Amino acid sequence: MMMMADMANPSGAISLVSASARSGKLSPSRYRSFCGISRRGISLRCGVAVEGGLEEPVSSSSRPRTKPPRLVGMGSKLVGCGSAVPKLQISNEDLARIVETSDEWISVRTGIRNRRVLSGDETLHGLASDAARNALSMAQVSPEDVDLVLVCTSTPENLFGDAARVQREIGCKNAWAFDITAACSGFVVGLVTGSRFIKGGGYQNVLVIGADALSQYVDWSDRGTCILFGDAAGAVLLQACPADEDAFLGFDLQSDGHGEKHLKANIEEGPGSENGSPRFPPTKPAYSCLQMNGKEVFRFAVRCVPQSIETALDESGLPPSSVNWLLLHQANQRIIDAVATRLQISADKVISNLANYGNTSAASIPLALDEAVRGGLIRSGDVIAMSGFGAGLTWGSAIVRWG
Repeated sequence: MMMMADMANPSGAISLVSASARSGKLSPSRYRSFCGISRRGISLRCGVAVEGGLEEPVSSSSRPRTKPPRLVGMGSKLVGCGSAVPKLQISNEDLARIVETSDEWISVRTGIRNRRVLSGDETLHGLASDAARNALSMAQVSPEDVDLVLVCTSTPENLFGDAARVQREIGCKNAWAFDITAACSGFVVGLVTGSRFIKGGGYQNVLVIGADALSQYVDWSDRGTCILFGDAAGAVLLQACPADEDAFLGFDLQSDGHGEKHLKANIEEGPGSENGSPRFPPTKPAYSCLQMNGKEVFRFAVRCVPQSIETALDESGLPPSSVNWLLLHQANQRIIDAVATRLQISADKVISNLANYGNTSAASIPLALDEAVRGGLIRSGDVIAMSGFGAGLTWGSAIVRWG
């Protein structure tokens, strides 16, 4: 009965009085003031109880802007894109000087002739930030109006992710930020995630960034893998729109952990043991170089990717003939051509910049998209079938309308 008496107030709201408040360390009146409790009800304010008093709440000048009410059920559209690549270009001829290969051997088997690699003082989060700024500039959206920053990467420069760092770098002070790890499928996963935050969470502007630096995890003496990968970043801005104008038409996401063995970079060193006893302190973990079974990855891609795109098209209610552009993860030109053939999409509708950049993982789709938009290839209203696939194994597709 005493508890009931303590919890009731004349307005019918609940007031919580802590044991410390009853003991005199924090008086009930100060406790109610601290927690924002009044006779009219409960409001939440920012404050922390500390030994000997109260920490000052965050000043009003540094608080996030007051946002308009969230409108759920909105559609989303792609209104801006951007990209960034390192300065250092490595050609097939350059690789032939350090590993047994040739320009002809590489280009015939992969379609790749050059790739870009981070060097000097360049950083992955720097590329990601530049790509995001370019996307915001095209969309004519202020960084302060961004609600969410998604950084899709498997190679962050911080163990805990790069999204918050990128958010800070580009000045999106009112945005929430987090990382998405899904290897070469990461950007498509990010697109789907961003569109769901708009549709179900009432967000207005979402930056989706794909950025990877797999050159740091490649064995440069292995000609089976070192010829394939490069570094880059690409970004798009998703923006809320009326549901009947939704440009995010359909999607499909899949994964199969049984295929992990075909494309991986596992930790080689870990806590371990000595003479059967646990080792303490544990050793610092280290990842192996990227390991890939090229034949199995090829078989997986040409089988699963067309099925995924067809599933996404079915959800969108569109036939393959309605697709203006096929934009696949830029892994291998043979894979791109095989998928286009299976979907009966003509070569003149296939976007590929693989020859110039190689496989840039989560960056490959937004990088190619940005070049195609800025080059006048993709125009407002065009329907794009996107699909990413890679380690995990993971794969996914999205059907979107540009602009």
